[in-house]
Amino acid sequence: MPINRRRAAAVAAALPWATWAAVRLTGAERGFPAVPALTFTPHAAATVVVPIGLALRARSRAGLLMSAGAGAALAGAVPARRGATAPPHPDGVPLRVATVSLRLGLVAAGPVLDLVGRFDVDVLSMQELTPEAEERLRAAGIDALLPYSSVVPARPGAPPAASGAVWSRRPLRPQGAVPGGFEQPTVVLDGAGGREVELTAVHITPPLTSAELVRGWEGDLAGLPSPAPGVLRVLAGDFNASFDHASFRRLLARGYTDAARAVGRARVWTWAPLRPRFPRLTIDHVLVDPRIAVAAVEVVAIEGSDHRSVVATLVVPRN
Repeated sequence: MPINRRRAAAVAAALPWATWAAVRLTGAERGFPAVPALTFTPHAAATVVVPIGLALRARSRAGLLMSAGAGAALAGAVPARRGATAPPHPDGVPLRVATVSLRLGLVAAGPVLDLVGRFDVDVLSMQELTPEAEERLRAAGIDALLPYSSVVPARPGAPPAASGAVWSRRPLRPQGAVPGGFEQPTVVLDGAGGREVELTAVHITPPLTSAELVRGWEGDLAGLPSPAPGVLRVLAGDFNASFDHASFRRLLARGYTDAARAVGRARVWTWAPLRPRFPRLTIDHVLVDPRIAVAAVEVVAIEGSDHRSVVATLVVPRN
């Protein structure tokens, strides 16, 4: 192939990565399939070596600049650490929040109770609960570890696993549910010496296979409550969204801090299919009012689940 044609081919090969980078940086993704595709931005960044290699072989300066620029933009789109909550107050009250997805209710009770015991969890935000899974959890003794609960069953006609729940070591007051495709119970947790905390067990519609699902996903994210002066809010669960989604970044821009991002763990993956264990995506989050400090975050495998648990140690200011 003549040298000019090889150089033109190198530029053409770089175009998909350059376009992807432009969409990611501008937040221009709209509808299906752009929204679910943006979830794979880290994978696009990893494969940019392909057009870079082609540009080097073709000695195409334009192709190399496009490919390298796209790779730098994609790799730098989500810094490992950006911003943080206020530093913990010396007499603040610890609150350990964990997310658990039961994979259509199929996860056994043992791994869930083991998580609660190992990490001394105070509040458990649970997704994909079914009546059978709830029965197993209660029979296994979850109420002895976390004696207060609010379970919102799936609405009529919805899959049984559309239910959501909160289990807590502290007394709580159920506040209904945030509207969405799945049930998202909201509770107010007793302050235990600190201020009360409102927590929502988040489960956002996945934007997987159609424009209709993408619209539901966008509506669910937009419908989540914003931080407010008179309440300390925490949103915890399966957002089916990553930092590469403009809709998720708009939610953060309302004033929330992502707990994992605050402690430099924003790149740790939280979801992968059971077989094969790829792709790996970061779609589970604990978002906090910036007045709540983040002391630590662990991401923990739960046997039988396709989601890993996000365990966030928070510090709530006293009254």
